[in-house]
Amino acid sequence: MLKVALHNLGCKVNAYETEAMAQKLEDAGYEIVPFNEKADVYIINTCSVTNMADRKSRQMLHKAKKMNEDAVVVAAGCYVQTATEKLLEDLSVDILIGNNKKKDIVEELQKYFDDNKYNKNVIDINATNEYEELELATVTEHTRAYIKIQDGCNQFCSYCIIPYARGRIRSREFDNIRQEVTELAKKGFKEIVLTGIHLSSYGNNENKLIDVVEMIAGIEGVERIRLGSLEPNIVTEDFAKRLSKVEKICPHFHLSMQSGCDNTLKRMNRHYTSDEYFEKCELLRKYFDNPAFTTDVIVGFPGETQEDYEISREFVKKVRFSELHVFKYSKRDGTVAAKMENQIPEPVKTERSEDLIKVGENLTMEYRRKFIGKKVSVLFEEIINVAGENYWVGHTKEYIRVIMKSDKDISGDIKNVSLIGFANECLNCKNIEKKGVGKEIMLATI
Repeated sequence: MLKVALHNLGCKVNAYETEAMAQKLEDAGYEIVPFNEKADVYIINTCSVTNMADRKSRQMLHKAKKMNEDAVVVAAGCYVQTATEKLLEDLSVDILIGNNKKKDIVEELQKYFDDNKYNKNVIDINATNEYEELELATVTEHTRAYIKIQDGCNQFCSYCIIPYARGRIRSREFDNIRQEVTELAKKGFKEIVLTGIHLSSYGNNENKLIDVVEMIAGIEGVERIRLGSLEPNIVTEDFAKRLSKVEKICPHFHLSMQSGCDNTLKRMNRHYTSDEYFEKCELLRKYFDNPAFTTDVIVGFPGETQEDYEISREFVKKVRFSELHVFKYSKRDGTVAAKMENQIPEPVKTERSEDLIKVGENLTMEYRRKFIGKKVSVLFEEIINVAGENYWVGHTKEYIRVIMKSDKDISGDIKNVSLIGFANECLNCKNIEKKGVGKEIMLATI
C-alpha cells in the first residue's frame, strides 16, 4: 500500500479541497500519513495570495523532495495556476494539478505510475464555467463541517491575484449540497459552515444563497448554519429579513471590508463606500440582536496616508467589530497594486498594524463583556487542561470562545450555559494564555 502525505496552504476552501483529495486517495487504496513522515507521494495544495505564499509553496515542494528524493511530489492549486511555467522547470515537482482538476488526483497519480513521466493537468481557469465537484464523507473537525459551495471571483480587487488563480464565479449544484450536508448530519456534525472563494456570488443572485441556507435548515441533525466571508453588497433588506427567520443561522457575519477609508477603498477597487458598508451593518442589526461582525483590514496599502489610516481606524471603532483580522499590505506580483506609486515603508506598515491590532483587541473585549451574566448556546468541541484541570472548549453562535468544566464527555453537545466572565479573571490564572486560551475567552457554567 502506497503512503500519501498531504499538506495544505491557504484558505478554508483549500483546506476543504485537501481533505476531499485525501478521501479520494484513501478510497482508492492509498494510506494517508502525516506530512512529516516518509511517504511515497507528497501532495502540496498551494496558495498564491501573496509573494510570501508563493515562496512558502515552493519551500514545501522542495522540503517534500528532500524528505524522500524517490517520492512523487505533486503541486496542486493556486500557485500552479499562477506559476505553471516556473514549476515546469522545478526538478522537485513531478506532477502539476491546477484548480478544477483536483478531483482527478487518483487518475493523475495512476498515469504517472503507468508512464513514469512528468504529468501536467492545468487548464485555462479563466475559460471554464464548470464547477469542480468535490465532496467530503467526513471531516477532521469533530463538530462542525466546512462545505464549499462556490468557486471563482469576478471582483478584480487591485491587490488580489485570486481571480486569475481561481477563475470566474461558478456555483455548486443545489442537490449536491443537500446530499453532502445530509450525509454529514447523519454522522453527527451539528454545525455547517458555508464557504467559497466569493460566497456572496453563489448562483449569481443573493436569493440563491438564502435558498441554500433555508434548505440546509430543513435537514435533520443540523443545529447551526454559519456563513463564511460575505461581501457587504449582498446585504439587502430582503436578505437580512429572510436570513433572520432561519432559527439555525448563526448571527456572526464576516463582512469583507479591507479599509474604512473611501480613498483607499477606491484604489483597492472595492465596490462600496464606508457609509454603504456601515448601512449594511446597521441593517443586520435591525434584524438580529447584537450580532457579531468580524472583518479583515489591510494597513499600509499603496498611497495610504496617515490621515487615511486614521479615518480607517476610527471607522473600525464606529462599526464596533467583535473581532478584527489585521494584515499588513503585501505586494503581489501580477496585480495592479504592485505597480502603484507611494508604496508604504515596512516600518510604517508595522506601526499601523500593531496599533490597529490593539484597537481590535479592545473591541473584542468590549463585545464579549456584554454577554456576562447571559444565557447562551454553546457547541462544545474539545477538552484542554487549564491550571491542572480539564475544561471543555466551545463556541457560541456569535463565535465567542468559551470554556466550561464538566466531568462528562460533552464533545459535540450543544448546551445552554451562563457566561460568568473572562476565564483568566475568573480562574485567576495569569498563565492561561500559555494554555492556548486567550484573555478574550469566557468561562461558562450550567
